[in-house]
Amino acid sequence: MRMYDIINKKKHGIVLTQEEMAFWVQGFAEGNISDYQAAALLMAIYFQGLSIDETSSLTSSMIDSGETIDLSRVPGIKGDKHSTGGVGDKTTLVLAPLLASMGITVAKMSGRGLGHTGGTLDKLESIPGFQVDLSPEEFMKQVENIGVAIVGQTRNLVPADKKIYALRDVTATVDSVPLIAASVMSKKLAAGADIIVLDVKFGSGAFMKTRPEAENLARMMVDIGKKKGKKMAAILTGMETPLGYAVGNALEVKEAIHVLQGEGPQDLRELSVYLTGITLWLAGKVSDAAKGRVQAEKHLDDGSALEKFRELIAAQHGNPQVIYDESLFPEGKFRYSLLADQDGYLGSMDTEGIGLAAMKLGAGRSKKEDLIDPAAGIIFYKKTGDRIRKGETIAMLHGNNEEQIDEGRDFLKKSLTLQQEAKAIPSLIDDLVII
Repeated sequence: MRMYDIINKKKHGIVLTQEEMAFWVQGFAEGNISDYQAAALLMAIYFQGLSIDETSSLTSSMIDSGETIDLSRVPGIKGDKHSTGGVGDKTTLVLAPLLASMGITVAKMSGRGLGHTGGTLDKLESIPGFQVDLSPEEFMKQVENIGVAIVGQTRNLVPADKKIYALRDVTATVDSVPLIAASVMSKKLAAGADIIVLDVKFGSGAFMKTRPEAENLARMMVDIGKKKGKKMAAILTGMETPLGYAVGNALEVKEAIHVLQGEGPQDLRELSVYLTGITLWLAGKVSDAAKGRVQAEKHLDDGSALEKFRELIAAQHGNPQVIYDESLFPEGKFRYSLLADQDGYLGSMDTEGIGLAAMKLGAGRSKKEDLIDPAAGIIFYKKTGDRIRKGETIAMLHGNNEEQIDEGRDFLKKSLTLQQEAKAIPSLIDDLVII
């Protein structure tokens, strides 16, 4: 078998076999296939696409490049959730302890933020002392003891994905739906959950800008998971505004805690409850997702989900007192109020621009090597459709560097528009549930 022939087949739109997929994935991961040949195949895939069978074969080959997590020794049903990335998306911080408080084990591997979207690990590390790097044995023991753990991906889990993604990043092939689907699902399937629920976002702050693109990706990922024997579901959610009012690591954890306390912004609570309802339904714990949502509401309001989050923080060496005392979180030395210069309504929010503004403040990374300022970020007091009076505060910028505050302010100003007529508030959750 030759890489040249595989490239040539895909260049002409011919379906690749499982053996051909395995040949190039394994060969590239082991360094036996050059970057330029792998790049040529990625570009051929970008233009010719992959069938669902090809994408499933690619996913399997990527999983086979490394270790997998065996959760069979952990009793009960294991659930996992994946979001395709958004601005202010701290749903995992609510969903994981909420599910665990309801008897669904959550052994979750999460990622870091890059560009305009945040990362769950960065958010958790804003909790003093919290450790996201656990040994495999520590990880398993914690899952067995308290039913939930959130850690970073191990080095040997799907190593081919890391190498292929790095090449996609420099060859303009990141936005290929089958390559995205294989990348996401290889990691989810290798992590060993029984149930996987996907939150696929679309809009100005999402990777998929349109609803049809998001639906296409969602259906492909669900199909891949079902082929591997997993219980799957996906929902589509809008990202035309940030989720909640906080953007930035410590600020978002505080907001998630508010939701776990039975309060917090309605959109974050709604999405967390919706995803929980679907998971409980797939797990067979309720007869339909609506009943699952009712149960989820109770566990947010009675404090049991908050207590599970406290256990999670303590187990991973963080200071659990943060759920009672917000002053324990890092705070920025500087704050800047963005004021309305006229009466009107907040007409639109360029959510990607807002994410970039937070990044400029130090809340995100433009390169993987960049350091995060856990205190940096933005709190919004107004969102799309809200009435605004001249001089009112639209948002508050937090940071530790005055130059970064200035940069972030300029990005934020360009990302918001005021208009004289009220605009309809965009819906958060699409009606479609893909199973």
